[in-house]
Amino acid sequence: MDFRWQDGERLVRFGPGALAEAPELLGSGYALLTTERALAAAPRLADAAASVHHVPPGRVDDVAGELRGAVEGELLVALGGGRVVDVAKALAAAAGPPVRAAAVPTTLSAAEMTAVHRHAAGVAATAPRVRAAIVVNDPALSASQPMPDLAASAANALAHAVEAPATVLANPVATLAALDGARRLVGAFAGDEPDREALALGALLAGYASDSARYGLSHVMSQTLVRVGGAAHGPANAAVLPVVLEALERRAPEALRPVREAIGDGARALRDRAGLAGIRDLGVDRAALAACADAAAERPELHLTPPPATRDELLELYETAW
Repeated sequence: MDFRWQDGERLVRFGPGALAEAPELLGSGYALLTTERALAAAPRLADAAASVHHVPPGRVDDVAGELRGAVEGELLVALGGGRVVDVAKALAAAAGPPVRAAAVPTTLSAAEMTAVHRHAAGVAATAPRVRAAIVVNDPALSASQPMPDLAASAANALAHAVEAPATVLANPVATLAALDGARRLVGAFAGDEPDREALALGALLAGYASDSARYGLSHVMSQTLVRVGGAAHGPANAAVLPVVLEALERRAPEALRPVREAIGDGARALRDRAGLAGIRDLGVDRAALAACADAAAERPELHLTPPPATRDELLELYETAW
């Protein structure tokens, strides 16, 4: 697949070799936000940048808050994974128009396709959120992670696809994109070597679906494992998705039936390929699961996959996924 898609105010360029068109699409004089790994894979993006900022580890809101005074420009280009992209979106939201964000993803997070991000520290929660105005998705980059990180990232993308048909914001377009994305994400691992182009497109479609229909139980649980338990984001999704999928099926059996038909036991297969048996392999202390359940129970996104999970159900799901 190779396409150029003008989606409202957003331009998406997808396909093998798309990175070569970045100079034309991004222009010059932008602020580049990246990491050492990502920049090593696409060093030419630094050549046209007015400034280069390495995004340190940490929470998106804290990192974006620390970078607000240093990052300037009307176009903020994120070269990296979901954390880097979310920081760029948060900084663009903090600055307000005409500042825009652009994204060149190096993982399957699909953050480049959504307006979902935390605000920079000090920015009001009511401030409008930002989608990337330009997306350059080259599978050689977006599906570049080595195994088992690639499988964990694919599980995060699959969680987007699984949840979209189950939310109260579900709609036919998002569901069609989610189902096609889910098939590609699971099918990409059918052979001895992963089909990285299928993974990249599957993640893009799943991200589009999530931007439209949002998310609920699965991402609330995995994100809380990250923020409270200290787990990495992709592996957290891989660990909880097989268990949460069954909880979503109980909530929305008709909506989830086509999903299950599309992926079969693919969620567990991705967990296995990520080298995980459960949450216990994420470095999260079992005693922390109660605190995770407490924090997750406060998340309003649970209402998007009704009935909202109670604290007791959340703890039971965490324990089952342990």
